[in-house]
Amino acid sequence: MKISTRGRYALLLMIDLAAHYGTGPVALREAAQRQGLSEHYLEQLMGPLRSGGLVHSVRGAAGGYYLAKHPEEITAGHVIRQMEGPTEVVAGLDPAAIDAPVWLAVNEAIDEALNRFSLAELAHGEDEAAFMFYI
Repeated sequence: MKISTRGRYALLLMIDLAAHYGTGPVALREAAQRQGLSEHYLEQLMGPLRSGGLVHSVRGAAGGYYLAKHPEEITAGHVIRQMEGPTEVVAGLDPAAIDAPVWLAVNEAIDEALNRFSLAELAHGEDEAAFMFYI
């Protein structure tokens, strides 16, 4: 399994929305400037995030996007799975295969790691700068 830039940038965008949670809709132009990303690219990411129930939008001059749930209720795993699909290292794994326990354990470890971090923690955590460096 490999996380694409699509998944990574979606996570950055969601962390940005979490950092501004409760202040009203966030314009993509502002988020793009803060994150150093293309506004057009961020627009493309919003479709799957919206259809996955992770964000809502508001139209108009004061419009933008906001999280559909509190940042503590959305994990990095929610975002990555919405953008990338299932986090499986071996597709179509036969649970009866002799090597299945290894791959099932790896899948579980990946899910556990992604689910460990809420958007609230990533947006306001003490180690935010270190996390952003590794994304």
